[in-house]
Amino acid sequence: MSDTASDLDRPRGGKGREAFRTISEVADELDLPQHVLRFWESKFTQIKPLKRGGNRRYYRPDDVTLLRAIKKLLHSDGYTIRGVQKLFKAQGLKTTIQEALEIEVGEQVSAEPKDSVAEENVVSSMKESDSPVEEKSATSLKAVLADLKALRQRLG
Repeated sequence: MSDTASDLDRPRGGKGREAFRTISEVADELDLPQHVLRFWESKFTQIKPLKRGGNRRYYRPDDVTLLRAIKKLLHSDGYTIRGVQKLFKAQGLKTTIQEALEIEVGEQVSAEPKDSVAEENVVSSMKESDSPVEEKSATSLKAVLADLKALRQRLG
């Protein structure tokens, strides 16, 4: 069997990159259960699979890219669903997706452990607080973070 250029453009599963995918194909590709994809549809209005007879879902390539970015932000970067929604609102959908997936593709090994990157995200999001209630929460969270760092040093 010879490898043609079109064969090389096909992801696993044998479909072309621009082909629509069923929920089971997307779930397999992203290594997620199908119910998680359905749940994310309810939380992210930007995910709009085409629905055919029997409510069968067909995901466009853009939907799959969006789902891949959401998965990375939630599972790898430590964001909450609400945090990802805020990112989409603040930065825009395209920018957020590009940043999330560019980091994934060109990921470099950092000298810092991943935990410190997550800590920086928490601290930077706490700096953006506007209300006094959020400032009190931020202060409390910073104290908890300092305690956790001290415990890590004792264990480490």
